[in-house]
Amino acid sequence: MNKITFLVVIVSIIIIIHSVTLPLNNFILLVEGEEQSSATSSSKNITDLLKVNNKNFNIQLENKTITYFENVSGYLVHPTSVSYIPTENNNTSSNNKFPAIVMIHEWWGLNDNIKNMANLLAKQGYVVLAVDLFNEVATNPERASELTKAIRGNPDNAISNLKSAVQYLKSLPNVNPDKIASLGWCFGGQQSLQLALNSEENPLAATVIYYGSLVTDPEQISKIKWPILGIFGSQDKSIPVDTVNQFKEVLNTKGVPNEIHIYEGVGHAFANPSGDNYAPDETRDAWEKTITFLNKYLG
Repeated sequence: MNKITFLVVIVSIIIIIHSVTLPLNNFILLVEGEEQSSATSSSKNITDLLKVNNKNFNIQLENKTITYFENVSGYLVHPTSVSYIPTENNNTSSNNKFPAIVMIHEWWGLNDNIKNMANLLAKQGYVVLAVDLFNEVATNPERASELTKAIRGNPDNAISNLKSAVQYLKSLPNVNPDKIASLGWCFGGQQSLQLALNSEENPLAATVIYYGSLVTDPEQISKIKWPILGIFGSQDKSIPVDTVNQFKEVLNTKGVPNEIHIYEGVGHAFANPSGDNYAPDETRDAWEKTITFLNKYLG
């Protein structure tokens, strides 16, 4: 073997090895400026959740920062048309348009964990817009509390923000405007429900709530005409099981299709990999239920 042939073989081996590891690396590196301190827990969670419906592991994504509401920017990510091949079993319609998700952050703001969850969901065949209700990322609980209190003190602005996100997604040429849902965790779960309660004129296709504060007033719940998925923990002191059960009862009374899951032995924010309550097994199961639910109603 001459030197040139040897070099060609070595380069070929390197390319093959790189191609095997590239999808996960590209997936994590889609989020720009991720700090090492937050990367470990977030990446571990992503690695675990990639095992859910991992046939889409190699799908490549496109992402960018966009302005969708006044001067507010969000994180938009979706599958590339080249890597995502439409079939009768995935989420593109006959005209190759994707369903879409308005993703709503926790009380920390639009951080790298939320962006990576948007990436994860996009790999399932969704256009995902992760919104920003704060215009900053909180670095401590005190600031996070201040930001959420400001939203609760002026809920109309947050609702306008979320409605603008829906309209932005509807305007995209690769989105099916009749297949748009919302999904949020904690503070974002509450906002996901609030968007549902304020979308009578522009109905959604589904709403997903991860341990968000609930509304149990029958008159308000009657405004919702589409399916609800609720994910909760039995040890969540901020959202008691009795409240969750009352919420489900009102949904049933008003004829709102729903799937409510209460995970035994876990507390609030159990799906957040950076928190003390993180429960990886329950998180993986909840994510599988989330994907199944979204595929059922948006696929």
